[in-house]
Amino acid sequence: MTKKIIYTLGVLVVIWIAVYFAFPKKEKVIEETSTPVITYVNASDNLIKVDLPFPGAVTGKEFKVIGQARGYWFFEASFPVEVLDKDGKILAKGIAKAENDWMTEEFVPFSADIKVPESYIGPAVLILRKDNPSDIREKDAHISFPFTIEY
Repeated sequence: MTKKIIYTLGVLVVIWIAVYFAFPKKEKVIEETSTPVITYVNASDNLIKVDLPFPGAVTGKEFKVIGQARGYWFFEASFPVEVLDKDGKILAKGIAKAENDWMTEEFVPFSADIKVPESYIGPAVLILRKDNPSDIREKDAHISFPFTIEY
């Protein structure tokens, strides 16, 4: 009786091993859900904040950039905004304009209207540059983040 049980268990183990190795295993796919981040160069969220579009957003060909920046981010109440394509080429340029008095160290609301070419659909990067009329490279600052242009 004991030999039959051991024999049966041995056969079951062999069958289990054969089945285990005979059928392909499904790989566990772990979907990445990381949120795109804002990249700050000589800047921080204590200098400029973007409300729309947000990192990872999907926009149309025409959209508005809305946020707030410290008064010294502006020069003559404006600063440049760019949209780059997936290869780093400029798709569009715009000017963000202060909506209140910019002669302050406080946050000032801004907005910019952006229009990209009708033919472009895909990943893009939004860049908001501190206005630097002196053109001294050490004073350059910007923030950037990815988003998608779809419709």
